[in-house]
Amino acid sequence: MRGAVRWLVVLVIIAIAVRYTLPRLKLHRASTTTESHSSCAAAAERASETWGSGLHRFANPPYDLAAWSDFRANVESQISEAEKCESVRGPMNDLRALVGECDTAIRNGSPPPSDFVQRQEAIDNAIAAAK
Repeated sequence: MRGAVRWLVVLVIIAIAVRYTLPRLKLHRASTTTESHSSCAAAAERASETWGSGLHRFANPPYDLAAWSDFRANVESQISEAEKCESVRGPMNDLRALVGECDTAIRNGSPPPSDFVQRQEAIDNAIAAAK
């Protein structure tokens, strides 16, 4: 009989521990996920802002190709950092494609993509939605 009582006490202690500990663990995991999600969106936003705010230097030829290469490398580095997160991977892939197309245009002396503004706006909207 004593063995059964001990097992009952152990089971009650385990049930109480699970009842109070499990919700706290879930809450902690949810807050960690939210923090990483918002930091992902912030990293994506920084990449897009860096791209948008620095692009004006390369609006008209002649282009300083060394400055362009440095600028592009900086933007791509920020894109790579943000791409680690699934929630913003799509807009970052789109931004990477836009950077690549602009790189080709600048290096070939051709005009930028005609839908550049719409694509940039779509990227920014997707980042905002990921927040």
